[in-house]
Amino acid sequence: MKHERAWAYAAFATVCVVWGTTYLGIAIALETVPPLLLTGSRFVVAGVIMLAIAKLRGERIPVDVRTLANLALIGFLMVGVGNLAVVWAEQYVPSGLAALLVATAPFWMAMIELFRRSGERVSLQSGIGMAIGFLGVALLVSPGVNGDWNVKFLLGALAIQIGGMCWQLGSAHGKYNLAHVPLLSSAALQMLFGGLIVTVVGFAIGEGPRVSLNGRTLAAMIYLTIFGSILAYSAYVFALAHLRTSITSLYAYVNPVVAVFLGWLILSEPLTARSIVAMVIILAGVALVQTAGWRKAAIAPRAETIRKAA
Repeated sequence: MKHERAWAYAAFATVCVVWGTTYLGIAIALETVPPLLLTGSRFVVAGVIMLAIAKLRGERIPVDVRTLANLALIGFLMVGVGNLAVVWAEQYVPSGLAALLVATAPFWMAMIELFRRSGERVSLQSGIGMAIGFLGVALLVSPGVNGDWNVKFLLGALAIQIGGMCWQLGSAHGKYNLAHVPLLSSAALQMLFGGLIVTVVGFAIGEGPRVSLNGRTLAAMIYLTIFGSILAYSAYVFALAHLRTSITSLYAYVNPVVAVFLGWLILSEPLTARSIVAMVIILAGVALVQTAGWRKAAIAPRAETIRKAA
């Protein structure tokens, strides 16, 4: 158990750092690859590779309809809406600011837990933290924080929030309904189902002829597939299965810092005083929500992470 917990924290650390770099990779890949096929193709390839690895390891691949339906639903929520929303938004929102907007993930998880029977309650401190965090989001999307602000920028910011909510819904559904599915198989099928859905829609709306890879965007796609999808997504599923939701949501602290720095350094994205203030406010709100979760965890014994759905 202790060894497994150490691996869970190592997986969580991987998620914190690697997902922070994927915002840069997405911004580069979008230069020649449209958003749906960018998202769908990397997760289809990653899902196939992961499924092959699971088979070679002798893992049981679920075949019952109910489990496959749950995996498809989670893949749709996390990949087809959650990840795609960020990719689509990065057409109009700088990569660093996109990561900062994703930092509100713990707020959505806290609200989902509020409506789940026997879920974690939202304390006064958590409520104040969410209010502060969304104040930071409001500051971030207000005119003047980014030189390219326009309606598309605002729609991109809204899409990220919708995607964040769906990502957390998928995370919660998987955490409480897929305890019987081996983790590698679970991650592989989630990516495969979600990627297939997005890819089919991408071709249906005519994105195929717009794909044009060069060395730069191909390298970004390979990085996103291997590190962002296979490594980090699998690490996230593993950490989610062994750590509290209030802990796994902490990746929202590190990701935006990494993404903002890389966006500024490599893509020359604007880093204004207001965006820095907004980042501090958002992360302060996240901190309040997280420390409230830690306090509850210290008071009450930790429940089993894998539980039956309420």
